[in-house]
Amino acid sequence: MICILLGGTCLGDGLGDLVLNGEAVKVAGGFSFTEGPVRGISGELIFSDIPTNRTLLRDEETGMVSVLRENTGGGNGMRIDHQGVLYTCEGTHRKITARFPDGTLRTVVDSFEGKPLNSPNDLWIDPHGGIYFTDPRYGDMNDLQQGGFHVYYKQAKSSRVVRVCGDLVKPNGIIGTSDGRTLYVSDLGDNRIYRYSVEKPGLLGEKYLFAEKGSDGMTLDSSGNVYLTQGAVHIYSENGKYIGAITTPEAPANVTFGGADRRTLYITARKSLYAIRMRVTGQ
Repeated sequence: MICILLGGTCLGDGLGDLVLNGEAVKVAGGFSFTEGPVRGISGELIFSDIPTNRTLLRDEETGMVSVLRENTGGGNGMRIDHQGVLYTCEGTHRKITARFPDGTLRTVVDSFEGKPLNSPNDLWIDPHGGIYFTDPRYGDMNDLQQGGFHVYYKQAKSSRVVRVCGDLVKPNGIIGTSDGRTLYVSDLGDNRIYRYSVEKPGLLGEKYLFAEKGSDGMTLDSSGNVYLTQGAVHIYSENGKYIGAITTPEAPANVTFGGADRRTLYITARKSLYAIRMRVTGQ
């Protein structure tokens, strides 16, 4: 595919059908390292600033950014359920927490087989309420007790946790389809994206190589296209065909669809937050 950069967007096969305007615009800045974007119940954007241990909230109407939570333990990847409960991977605290709408915090998972997790990085909540999450480690490698970097599933309404992937180098980003039948996992340590069929909650079927490109964070749109973050936001069709890329002045770490109509693609990129309007909605 020939790629022509126009206003920060790589116009390729089919990308014009996805992007409404041609440039990702900076909508907030002055942070340390942004990550974990997720759409709130009312369309607001919630995201992490990892080094400052803060969860931030950007108001959709005013564009103002406020602090939702402090002392997040290196809060990174996040998801929110239909009840407005916000789940956060707290890397330095080595656990996943749930923040309820009233501000109450609860530890969801912090160990596997009686041993502490490495550093939960990213998670996805399936339609049954179970949580798939990746558990790598970056930086200090002391006190690792899991024998490697793996992917786990925490069952809904239960404390039971199972290891679902044990053959990856360093899994990072993770996302699943809205019907719960397909799971995508980024093995950032091996620069590959894998797609798995889901036989039942917590049991993965066949593993397919989806793309020879790693990714920090990932998201999906309503057409099944997969959005990866590695130097730019790279977009692939659900059958693995490369569509094109959206670039930002700072390297992106994660991406999600937000806004009242779910047609704004938000990109967390180092010290800033960028947004671009899309023709498609997020899943």
